[in-house]
Amino acid sequence: MFKFIKGHLESITGIEIYPMISLLIFFIFFVVLFYWVITAKKDYITTVSNLPLDNQNDTDI
Repeated sequence: MFKFIKGHLESITGIEIYPMISLLIFFIFFVVLFYWVITAKKDYITTVSNLPLDNQNDTDI
């Protein structure tokens, strides 16, 4: 089955750029995400991590 897909894709001109573009997009996304995690403030991380345990905003139904 893969040889049918590979044979069809090889006939498309310019197809070899798409894997490089997708790799570049994912690499940039994870680098930016890593930078955001490293530079996040401790207060923000603490606040967000305690949200599931915070029962002050719950309403009784």
